Amino acid sequence: MQADRTNVKQRILVLGAGELGLAVLQGLATKASEHAVSLSVLLRAQTIDSQAPGKRAELDKIREWGVAIEPADLVNADVLALARIFERFDTVISCVGFAAGPGTQLKLCDAALQAGVKRFVPWQFGVDYDLIGRGSPQDLFDEQLDVRDRLRAQQRTGWIIISTGMFTSFLFEPSFGVVDLEQACVNALGSLETAVTVTTPEDIGQLTAAIVLHQPHIVNQVVYTAGDTLTYGELAALLERVTHKPFKARARTVQQLHADLALSPDDPMRKYRAVFAQGRGVAWGKAQTFNQQQGIKVTSAEQWALVNLKNR
Repeated sequence: MQADRTNVKQRILVLGAGELGLAVLQGLATKASEHAVSLSVLLRAQTIDSQAPGKRAELDKIREWGVAIEPADLVNADVLALARIFERFDTVISCVGFAAGPGTQLKLCDAALQAGVKRFVPWQFGVDYDLIGRGSPQDLFDEQLDVRDRLRAQQRTGWIIISTGMFTSFLFEPSFGVVDLEQACVNALGSLETAVTVTTPEDIGQLTAAIVLHQPHIVNQVVYTAGDTLTYGELAALLERVTHKPFKARARTVQQLHADLALSPDDPMRKYRAVFAQGRGVAWGKAQTFNQQQGIKVTSAEQWALVNLKNR
């Protein structure tokens, strides 16, 4: 960590305003006045000009938070064009995920390094890619390791990697195939003892703001968060408490999930299930997390389920 000894207003640019980007913007906006921060968000022109009621409401909210809007197309702009935008900011936080397509994470990293921003927070809000390593069933993860390699190989731009585990909602997502509410069953990935770490996007937003604005400044570190860390056996017990009915739990082994993936090698959900079944780099103790060390309240998996499973 290094101390920030200046009183100059910190210029922060957030890339994207999807579910995570909005949460990060809100987290930063609530702290902006006390931390002398100016906030901007980079959005595509199509988003800025959209007449869709939901999108208009989001844009109104962003403006109410005092966030300036910066137009650019992250997918089609080249590194130089993005660097010219990034160089006007001290900290760039990417909330642009895998949906932007292969190569995007590296391009954004290269633009941040070329711009010489003081700190870059890449989109690594997920698992511990260092522990998972290269060549995992989810091939998109290798690009995340490329980003880490480039950041660690230079000294000019500081970086923060925030490892959050999966979004809490994703653990309960029917298409993920772990929680089957209709059959009252948990399909454990690997074994009933395999653990997984989860954090809600709302908590990631407030924690990212707290991490980025922390004094002394956090730099060149991997920081962990956890709304919860639980095994799949504990998940079944949680669902019994929430739904007031018995839940079965059955394990899908690593070998079975790799065989499933071999049958449909381009299926993203099968890739994720095979990675999480290995149990490596997908869970960590809550004691080592920023939120626990700083005494910041977060939403547990059970609290999330109590609120969100009523309508399912």
